[in-house]
Amino acid sequence: MAIQQRRERQRAERHRLILDTAREIAETEGWDAVTTRRLAERIEYSQPVLYSHFAGKDEIVAAVALEGFGELTASLRADGADPSARLAAVAHGYLRFAADHPAVYAAMFTMDTALTFADAESPEPLRVAFEVLREAVGGHGAEPDLESRTELFWSTLHGLATLTAANRLRPTHAEQRLSLLITQLTT
Repeated sequence: MAIQQRRERQRAERHRLILDTAREIAETEGWDAVTTRRLAERIEYSQPVLYSHFAGKDEIVAAVALEGFGELTASLRADGADPSARLAAVAHGYLRFAADHPAVYAAMFTMDTALTFADAESPEPLRVAFEVLREAVGGHGAEPDLESRTELFWSTLHGLATLTAANRLRPTHAEQRLSLLITQLTT
């Protein structure tokens, strides 16, 4: 039994090493620099070993995206009695996460993956992240269409994150834009 446990532990460690290395390369050089050959060289395992964990780069990107949703959810958690302050804290957490982890954010939202969104079959990390956003938006009384308002909040945050990362928005007006968004959702 000890040999089997050691093998499982080693496999989990290799799995983690593959994901960590992919993230590191993507964050420093972009996702185009992440190839199975480069990963295999970097982690000092053969490509067949890498393929025993992931069928290819797309599965690695999807795994990074799922981890990213868990991390995003943690950065969105906001406590407090004031619903507007809670909504603002969630918005700040979202934008901070996108700015601090651009490659992970790209894996989550802009790269092609087989992950399903807005569906009962969506993976749990996606559903939980959306639920945190919905709770923040829903803190303002009875909402006639909470799901759509949450999608609007999410898509606006995504637009702000994407346009900010591409230097398409005036950086000096970031707080003003966020304040306007919160006002629109809370009035």
